[in-house]
Amino acid sequence: MNEIEKFSQEVKGNIKKASLDQAVRGLSNVWIRETVRYKYAYNFTWMGRPLIQFPQDMVAVQEIIWRVKPQLVIETGIAHGGSLVYYASLLELLGGEGLVLGIDIDIRQHNRLEIEKHPMAKRIKMIQGSSVDEEIVAEVHSFAKGKSPIVVVLDSNHTHEHVLAELRAYSSLVTKDSFLVVFDTVIEDLPDDFFPDRPWSKGNNPKTAVWEFLKTNNRFEIDQEIENKLLITVAPDGYLKCIKD
Repeated sequence: MNEIEKFSQEVKGNIKKASLDQAVRGLSNVWIRETVRYKYAYNFTWMGRPLIQFPQDMVAVQEIIWRVKPQLVIETGIAHGGSLVYYASLLELLGGEGLVLGIDIDIRQHNRLEIEKHPMAKRIKMIQGSSVDEEIVAEVHSFAKGKSPIVVVLDSNHTHEHVLAELRAYSSLVTKDSFLVVFDTVIEDLPDDFFPDRPWSKGNNPKTAVWEFLKTNNRFEIDQEIENKLLITVAPDGYLKCIKD
């Protein structure tokens, strides 16, 4: 075993030990719960655009993109566009013709202008409309035709019904050994009074949608290794690896 392999094995061992440490996992859950109160995810930018993600999850997606080397990354939910810029910058580093497609029911004009003038805009396309509208789904599938591998990230409306519809609409685009990432599954693990002004809650959120989806779709499995590695993540049970064509 060479030094690179030895280091890799050491890391895997550390991840396994930490994943079995209930005290550490408990601390991670408490940390997430307490920082969410202060909109911790809003604190970060990427290349000048608000990212609105946990840095830990962005590192995980970076690892996925480096491993998969997708020709297309599809994301539902655009907000300020930081994640679109992030994925585009990773594709830029990879070279090639990789693109990012963002879908949002409301792309606010000031955000659209900032995204369109960004240096990474050359790799970004945006579609305005509901990600579960039949015409939008058809447009996304048309845009994705002939592109492979594809990574899909779901981060728009977080209700069970909406996310389940997204999973059913876009999972077929994800290629074997690639990933479908569902953000904000952590809603299921937070106190029910955290989102009094939102339509989602415990029992009605992305994690419950993932569980329902996996009952009838055997192309995907939850990649627990990613969650075990991160410990701090807004996407527990949300990193889905495609295991079949």
